[in-house]
Amino acid sequence: MTTHTTTPPARLSAAAVIPLCTLDPAAALDDLEWLDETIGNARVVAIGESAHYNRESYELRHRLLRYLTERHGFGAYAMETGYTEGWQADAWVRGGNDDRLGEVMAGGLTSLMGLWRQMGSHLEWMRRHNASAERPVGFYGIDLGGQNASLIPALDAVLAFLAQADPGFEADPAIRETASAFSATSPFVAPATMAAYAQLPPETKNALTAGLAGLAARMKGRRLEYVRRTTAEAYERALRSMRHAFTLDSVIRGMTSGDHQSVLYNRDAEIADTVEAILRRHDQIVLAAHNAHIQRGPAVLPGMNPVTPMGMHLADRLGEDYLVIGATSGTGHMLNSDAAAFMAGTLFAPMPAPEPGSLDALMHASHGGPYAIDLRRLSPADADAVRSATVQRAGLGAFYAPVNALDAYDIVVHLPHVTGADPDETALARSPQEVREAFSRYKPQ
Repeated sequence: MTTHTTTPPARLSAAAVIPLCTLDPAAALDDLEWLDETIGNARVVAIGESAHYNRESYELRHRLLRYLTERHGFGAYAMETGYTEGWQADAWVRGGNDDRLGEVMAGGLTSLMGLWRQMGSHLEWMRRHNASAERPVGFYGIDLGGQNASLIPALDAVLAFLAQADPGFEADPAIRETASAFSATSPFVAPATMAAYAQLPPETKNALTAGLAGLAARMKGRRLEYVRRTTAEAYERALRSMRHAFTLDSVIRGMTSGDHQSVLYNRDAEIADTVEAILRRHDQIVLAAHNAHIQRGPAVLPGMNPVTPMGMHLADRLGEDYLVIGATSGTGHMLNSDAAAFMAGTLFAPMPAPEPGSLDALMHASHGGPYAIDLRRLSPADADAVRSATVQRAGLGAFYAPVNALDAYDIVVHLPHVTGADPDETALARSPQEVREAFSRYKPQ
């Protein structure tokens, strides 16, 4: 008779586990006091996620923002969503835009990031906090905007600014006309947008790129005049939108020509510059984005060589002032990697238990509830266990990306069971038709 033995999964010691009592953003924050020593004097605390649109990720980030704001005086929340569109959300959390939160959620955040009740609660807390706070907390998008597929939001912001700052100047109307030919209003129409761009004649694409370069050069060269006619803040915002439009043009070129590696390099370098620009306005910021963007090590996507993410740029520039909280997940439902199913309204797909040997599996085997580990304070045995977990779930179906967690992160938070966030009906009612149609077919798990 043959006896088969199963090797038990690797696990961390109980001493490494820092339990989180709850993910409820409104709950008491005392169980997060261990963060005080860890944070130190960090200027940027980045919080990752395995995939977008999970309820638990929204709640974790909300709770950590509360703690860092109330206990440490952080003054800004910067999120992986469109920079130009984010001005609308910033105005709302600072008390403007009357009470139309649904419009802010639908239009002030991009790529479906705002269409969830948990994100609405996040913004509502910021507005309540700012109503009585001595130092209001600002909201910032860091991404290229336009669903990463349309120049129109950033370009229109630039043209509106130029109408004030340079009233005698008339931008070539062909720039906006060409950009309008491939204008995406949501991720659901982004594929058609890319197809429309791909069909443009090469000379039209080249003229668009040249026109954007000319606008960027004009804005840079006339800075002092423009600031005198408007304000320094208005100029900096418009110049940043101009940079995003120019970078997005290169990203769309890359995506339609198959050069996906340059797409990631260019996008992440630009969003790192945006974070650095926010730091010129705020001493300390909370940064929320996917693990692949915030990590200190190279990012890898299926079939691609490693690229340099935002986190590597920020670590190079900020050193110990950049603190990174990675996230792992156990079971539940995650953003659907099947594009056709996603477009048809099946936004989330079942997520099996993590792959053996992964960072997610190690974390999942070590404690039953949500918890954190401080990678800089592990015992030698626990550090070896983390070191031996060489891949991490990347939120792209069954894909696991290479990771050296001890280099990539300072803290890892594990969410043992994740679910889809709850759609917000008011925000959906103010969304484009194709978004409403896709969500009408969505059946929460």
